[in-house]
Amino acid sequence: MRECVVVGEVLIGRFPVTNAAFHPGWDDSQLADHPVVNVTRAEAAAFCARLGGRLPTRAEWEAAAGSTTWPWGDTFDPERCNCVEAGWGWTTPVRAFDQGPGAQDLTGNVWEWVADEDVVKGGCYLDTAYGLVSARSLPADPERATYTTGFRIVFEQGGDGWTASS
Repeated sequence: MRECVVVGEVLIGRFPVTNAAFHPGWDDSQLADHPVVNVTRAEAAAFCARLGGRLPTRAEWEAAAGSTTWPWGDTFDPERCNCVEAGWGWTTPVRAFDQGPGAQDLTGNVWEWVADEDVVKGGCYLDTAYGLVSARSLPADPERATYTTGFRIVFEQGGDGWTASS
């Protein structure tokens, strides 16, 4: 079952959208649970719309990340995210790191498209601690797909097929 967490008035995906969810019939089991990458903002928004959702606004994304420097607190810990200091060098499965209660992978792994601005949020596996700060945004061309950018989905509360979890 798909998991969301309550953020204000919406449900936000607990994890970024994975390859298996985005690509029907995905046959690479090693990357199935990794976040989908190489999608434009329009492709991400279209996928969300097909499921009755949308991309999060910048404010919703930041609310999910919380008011601390990183989603888990104010002390950087490379064991809680996929980043340069962790040494993975590529995406990891979305459940690989515990970032505390609520939405996961908000820091590291892949940058994430947001709906209301030409920016991405969250940092990626190529970023160091500074690049992973929750409040940081990176300007992005919405028509350019990269191997460092993915997305998560948002639903209005009461959306069909999703459950809220803590």
